Amino acid sequence: MSESLFSSLFVFLLATFLGLEVIKRVSPLLHTPLMSLTNAISAISLVGSLTILGRAESTLSMVLGGVAVFASMTNVVSGFLITDRMLKMFKSERRPVAAHSFTLPVFLIAAVEVQGGSLDGVQTVTSISYLVAAALFVMSLRWMNHPSTAKKSVQAGEVAMLVAIAGAVLALSHDPILSAAGRSPAYGWIAVALALGTIAGIPISRVAMTAVPQRTAFSHCFGGLAVGVVGTAEYFLGVGITDPASEHYLSTFKAVVLALEVLLGFITFTGSFIAFLKLAERMPTRPILYRGQNIVNFMLLLAAVGCAAYVIVSPTQASVPFYLAFAGLSVLFGVLLVIPIGGADMPTVISLLNSYAGLSASAMGFVLGNPLLIIAGALDGSSGFILSVIMCKAMNRSFTNVLFGAFGQLQAHTATTEQKTHRSAGAEEAAAILEGAQSVVIIPGYGMAVAQAQHKVRELYDALTKRGVDVRFAIHPVAGRMPGHMNVLLAEADIPYEHLVEMEDINSEMAQVDVALVIGANDVVNPVARYDESSPIYGMPIIDADKAHTVMVIKRSMSPGFAGIDNELYYMDKTLMLFGDAKSFVGEIVKELGATAAPALAGAR
Repeated sequence: MSESLFSSLFVFLLATFLGLEVIKRVSPLLHTPLMSLTNAISAISLVGSLTILGRAESTLSMVLGGVAVFASMTNVVSGFLITDRMLKMFKSERRPVAAHSFTLPVFLIAAVEVQGGSLDGVQTVTSISYLVAAALFVMSLRWMNHPSTAKKSVQAGEVAMLVAIAGAVLALSHDPILSAAGRSPAYGWIAVALALGTIAGIPISRVAMTAVPQRTAFSHCFGGLAVGVVGTAEYFLGVGITDPASEHYLSTFKAVVLALEVLLGFITFTGSFIAFLKLAERMPTRPILYRGQNIVNFMLLLAAVGCAAYVIVSPTQASVPFYLAFAGLSVLFGVLLVIPIGGADMPTVISLLNSYAGLSASAMGFVLGNPLLIIAGALDGSSGFILSVIMCKAMNRSFTNVLFGAFGQLQAHTATTEQKTHRSAGAEEAAAILEGAQSVVIIPGYGMAVAQAQHKVRELYDALTKRGVDVRFAIHPVAGRMPGHMNVLLAEADIPYEHLVEMEDINSEMAQVDVALVIGANDVVNPVARYDESSPIYGMPIIDADKAHTVMVIKRSMSPGFAGIDNELYYMDKTLMLFGDAKSFVGEIVKELGATAAPALAGAR
């Protein structure tokens, strides 16, 4: 193994472990902004895209490089802008923590200076810029541990990306391939692609907060596409070259990494697009199944690996049809991988695709010999992996069950269960119960997002707190359609961050809570998860809403949730069903509270 390859692997492993440690310390309540931030960081593939476009060694590489720069820049702009929007919404009563972690970039710069004796001029400046960018990406993730510091995360990430772009453009001015050919970099095309990507990214960042999950999935499409087409350009530049001294020579290791880059890139591209369609409800959100589906997927993947193996062993002109087949199968596999996964499993899918995007960017770094791509990709890959693990643990399910279990089909036995009775109430009775409570825990779910009821929930929060009621929000890790989805919606409605409580922290107090108000949540409050081993959600950690003195559930009907099973909570004697649209019903409760407050104020006068 060459010294440079060993160093690259060493950097990758260190960056991965560093990413794991940093991401584990991010509050679960900030997982949605974290996802958008890492989505923007995964667009570090822009550096490699700029190299391919700037060199413009062939018409094909120039076209593919232009597509990659456009896609990456779209991801950068939309990712950072929407993360900034989200973080500005989080209100914290704690004073901001002083910035103290710039020592890491300073230390890294010093390390480069110490080793910079063999470097000179442009190469030294480029190396330092990449190292500064890598350090700032680390600090960007580090500052996501609390809203008081999270706002610096976007600033650090944006500066890092700007420094990385500047370093890539500067490197092109003294690129050995261009110098040998006596050509100048294609700065004009670079400017056009960057401008078009910026123009496309701005409107994507302005979606409603309820549409953040599908926006994130859509942005992943761009990231995966950029990596896939850059890998394709790298292959066609290197195919048939037999001189090991050539920069484009496809050694066995380089060919393996390139194949991994293309596979993960195109799977991320099409898989994310299917996730976007499901989240936007432009295709069925339930699992799409057919007989022998997993076998077909496995055989398809096996065929793709076989084609890649031929390309790796014999990267000659004869391998071109095999490469095209490999790329096509990768694109198709991304589609078939996601269609059998239900909409409520999208938090895990999005996190996993985010990890794929990061790993593919790292692979690009190995192929291009760029340590910044390796580091930033490893950080993003570890982030997606950690979030996927958190989501799976929150559902008590494995990766294989999420990806291949077709979870979310309506359970056959639900139609034949014995008739159960439930109690319902109107807004007036619900308002009276809430007004008489001392403590209320609101449990939001996907139904709140669909109804866009977060602002009415804020009005309810204000009305109750003015009466001296202690109001908190219990957040389940998988409530909604992406990690931390509920937190962003509540932050948009100006709910103070300190009143959002994680499931593990609130459960120990639920027995002392007067009223648990469930708004649009279903499976995450179903008591059967604790004891019914035949239930598909058995073992899934839930919010213990059933332990509160009184439970009220706002829901359109008695239909089951994503797991396709009845919720025993709805049939308990302590539970009142409040049927209707969440936004409208909460608004009616607020009106009733206002009506009862008016006579009280008149009497006080």
